[in-house]
Amino acid sequence: MEPATAAAPAGKFAASDDGARWSFTGALTTDVAAQVLAEAEALPLPSSGVVDFAGLSQADSAALAVMIALRRRAAAEGRSLTFASLPDALTSLAVVYGIEALVAA
Repeated sequence: MEPATAAAPAGKFAASDDGARWSFTGALTTDVAAQVLAEAEALPLPSSGVVDFAGLSQADSAALAVMIALRRRAAAEGRSLTFASLPDALTSLAVVYGIEALVAA
């Protein structure tokens, strides 16, 4: 995962496995976080509760904010949500902010 520099095109969540799982591909930075989150709101949460970030190419603290917003949405809908394949740099950033428990699988 590259550090955030110039504005990258917005990444996106996509449902896979017949809606059982979400996969994220692309960038999730301050410049695109609101757009990414708005687009995610249009998708039903994954039935397995798993969101895979293996395709995350660029991230900053806004990625953590999006993850927290998704967890809040899941809680409001009475569902659980876990994050898979988080890059080490994003996990380290969560530790710095003291929210690693919120994004841990």
